[in-house]
Parts: sequence; structure tokens; C-alpha cells
Amino acid sequence: MDRPVQHFTVVEKQGGAVLGYVWASDEGDAAAYEPRRAAGSRGVDEGISWISRLRAARKRGLRPSEALAEFLADPEPGGRGRPLPGSLTDAPSAAAVEALAAGDRPTAGRSASE
Repeated sequence: MDRPVQHFTVVEKQGGAVLGYVWASDEGDAAAYEPRRAAGSRGVDEGISWISRLRAARKRGLRPSEALAEFLADPEPGGRGRPLPGSLTDAPSAAAVEALAAGDRPTAGRSASE
């Protein structure tokens, strides 16, 4: 998707290691979880929880940005991971978040709170 997205970092509840990233775009009506390559199977497995939550939010009629806000408001969701407080930020595209997950390089963008 070539449209701007917002995303946040998912970290392990125990230890705080980065597992992946949840992104969303109202403009593209899309959302997904990208596992961090360096997290290996832990990052991939964590995707089950986040994808399930994204699907449930969509079924309830939430826009992608509303789902992100709901997830960020729940500090202890199911699964091993939780949103990293203060990590919500903008990226130019979903591909930028995929690149971040693949190599953990910073994305071009700014904090969503700016």
C-alpha cells in the first residue's frame, strides 16, 4: 500500500524485546501486523494475536485508526506482546513498516502526536 500509515511497536510483556509492528491506514482501509525479522518465531507467533484483534475490530465496524487507538488503550492485551507506550508514529507507506520490521531501520515520518 502506497498510502501513509500509522504504526506502533509491539514488545514482549516480559523483557521488552521488540516482536513486531501493527500498522493501519483509514485512507486505504487496511491494517496488519508485521513481525520483526530479528524476533524470529516469537515475532511471527505474536502475529496471531494481533491479526485476530484487527479482524475483530473490523467486524465491530471500527476504522483502522480506531482499532489502533483501542489497542494502545489496552496495556495488557492477550498474547505475549503489548504496545510500546509512546511508539505510535507515521510512516509513508506499509512498505516502510515492512522495511522497519525486516531491518529495524527507522522509518521516515514523525510522531503521530506531533
